[in-house]
Amino acid sequence: MYTDENKYREAKKRMKIKQEFYRHLGTYFVMSLFFFLLNAVTSFGNWWFYWPMLGWGLAVLFHYVDVFGIPGVQPMSSEWEERQIREEMKRLETEEGTRGRHFRKEGEERLELRPLQRKEPPALRGREDEKNGGRSWDESELV
Repeated sequence: MYTDENKYREAKKRMKIKQEFYRHLGTYFVMSLFFFLLNAVTSFGNWWFYWPMLGWGLAVLFHYVDVFGIPGVQPMSSEWEERQIREEMKRLETEEGTRGRHFRKEGEERLELRPLQRKEPPALRGREDEKNGGRSWDESELV
């Protein structure tokens, strides 16, 4: 577990990493403008500025993924595993207390079904066997 001092240090460390990314992104935009203007002044018809910006843009993209991760996907670290285990344990605890209530509407009573009564084996059944069409249950017992 983190103490308050450890939380502060970790938060400050993460803030510095994000700050480095934003500086990198800002430098990328400034240099993009610089390369565009340099290209426009030196060789207006021959556009080349996008090639270095493409390579640098990929570096900025990788830096973003390193700092923030892939959007919509959480990293699967040991912290992630522990968090998932805790969530599953909570889910199991609540499920244990609410078993059977998932499909009932509020205020609706629970339907108690009695188990089907097995009839005597075929050799002992006699006339009832003919009445039920050879089945070992009575249609009136079904819901």
